[in-house]
Amino acid sequence: MKWEGNRQSDNVEDGRDGGDGYSGGGGGFSIGGGGGLSLGAVAVALVAGWVFGINPLTMLGLLEGGHPAPPRPAPHATAPHAPPADDRMARFVSTVLADTEDVWRDQFRAIGKTYRDPKLHLFRGSVPTACGRGQAAMGPFYCPGDQKVYIDLGFYETLRTRLGAPGDFAQAYVIAHEVGHHVQNLLGYTERVDRLRGQVSTARQNALSVRLELQADCLAGVWGRHAHAQLEQGDLEEALNAASQIGDDTLQRRSSGTVQPETFTHGSSAQRVAWFRRGYDSGNLSQCDTFESRDPL
Repeated sequence: MKWEGNRQSDNVEDGRDGGDGYSGGGGGFSIGGGGGLSLGAVAVALVAGWVFGINPLTMLGLLEGGHPAPPRPAPHATAPHAPPADDRMARFVSTVLADTEDVWRDQFRAIGKTYRDPKLHLFRGSVPTACGRGQAAMGPFYCPGDQKVYIDLGFYETLRTRLGAPGDFAQAYVIAHEVGHHVQNLLGYTERVDRLRGQVSTARQNALSVRLELQADCLAGVWGRHAHAQLEQGDLEEALNAASQIGDDTLQRRSSGTVQPETFTHGSSAQRVAWFRRGYDSGNLSQCDTFESRDPL
């Protein structure tokens, strides 16, 4: 991926030096309820879920009794600041974020709307957010409460070595997918889905989550189409491989050897690849409405 020398976003906050008040990590979420998942299966599901998965507002609500925990104050923390100029990975995510800003400003302008840029917050260990306390083990995530994407850059090593998705365009796909959740939030899809949670069956909630995640994949594909000039040979395949590696069926097969489609919350590998391709091939926001689509997901 050709990204060196391109514009970097001013919307990146660096809280890795203790500015968040949580740089030491520790703590964690308690996993309640039944389901017979081994700890290994839960770990795989959580990592993949938060990488390209359910937004933390939803997950924190489920894990903490239906209400996201408020951020804990950090009275002695310093304010987040711009990352240092010599941090290559910070420059990379800043460049990818800048490119998403350019693409989505144009896309929103085309439908008569104004795009509001999200912030991208770098952290280590754990971090307070408007959606509750986030942790590095969750992978990158988007919080609609404060309209920020959060990422511990150490995750990219997990993406490469544990999830089998190497490459810089796979890394860019991570950011583009989370920004896709921001686009959903601005367009009202997030509120629409969250409003129904608790009012419908678990199966219906799962189906809604699948549609939300596949839409974010499609939106990442739209960005990919407009970033086409920056792509090098093999880049598209990196993104498609990443989408395939975190399909529900692939993760379930890897963790337990069996596949339970009724429990899917993100979509199968084939679905995730197909919706990313749909966004990439069309380059059109209107092709990503998974909630109104009459085509099989």
